[in-house]
Amino acid sequence: MFIFDLGPSYNQPKLSPCATWNSDAITFADNSTVSMHPTSVFVSINNTVYVTVKSVGHALIWLKEDLLPTRTISASLNNSYSIFASSNGDIYIDNGLSNGSVDKWTLNATNSTIAMYINEICFGLFIDVYNYLYCSIGSFHQVVKKLLNIDTNQTTVIAGTGTAGSASNSLDNPRGIFVTVKLDLYVADYTNNRIQLFRSGQLNGTTVAGSGAPETIVLNAPTDVVLDADEYLFIADYSNNRIVKSGPSGFECLFGCSGNAGSTANQLNRPHSLSFDSYGNLFVVDSDNNRIQKFLLTRNSCGKYFHFF
Repeated sequence: MFIFDLGPSYNQPKLSPCATWNSDAITFADNSTVSMHPTSVFVSINNTVYVTVKSVGHALIWLKEDLLPTRTISASLNNSYSIFASSNGDIYIDNGLSNGSVDKWTLNATNSTIAMYINEICFGLFIDVYNYLYCSIGSFHQVVKKLLNIDTNQTTVIAGTGTAGSASNSLDNPRGIFVTVKLDLYVADYTNNRIQLFRSGQLNGTTVAGSGAPETIVLNAPTDVVLDADEYLFIADYSNNRIVKSGPSGFECLFGCSGNAGSTANQLNRPHSLSFDSYGNLFVVDSDNNRIQKFLLTRNSCGKYFHFF
């Protein structure tokens, strides 16, 4: 069996140490479009935007950031928490609570096929460059993976013992995940208030942000983590109502920095998921405000300004 490097389908922008974003977000989609409690956002390398809304059981798709969704997927979906699109445009959606699976939708398909059986909510989905599908199963306190080009449901546990815990080999209700091209796994370890890094092939993790990490930042129920091209972290700090990042000088807050929940353009209320577009703008699921916020990159080099809309 040959496994080929397919290249990433996600965005990891190259950002300078001087990169800044507008602290007032543009509302990409509000409750008239996403209804109540959107859960996940994913932006592909061609800037197609994918959003899951668990309250109404559907996924919305905007082709190249169109103003209105160009496709809605709703058949058989219920309480979906995560979504990811592969390099060839296949869409993978958590359907674990109702159907016990991760479902795969191809372009313009009216019915899905099952990509992975999980029998629980998959709070985070990811596809690495070797075509493995990853799922973080909160109630099992584990992250598992499965090769997509085989028909069997053979999964491998790559993080977590199956029992909630805070040791280096344990997780407690893991949420969002990110896998680098080197196959290092980052996990938003929700109840442990930390981000765990599991190097490729290692079952013991290292705390890189939050509780237990030296010279870091205090996190409260982180739900997602993404990386830029230099592998600096961007974290949805859910119960602190903010987005934080790491950088050359350590950790700092980017958005929602008062820590108080709110609904103005510079506030968030339970941010649940985040994703870069190809320009370095950040899309954030502002779950309790029932909206998707877009924070524009305003500077991406020292002394030189770029504006992307």
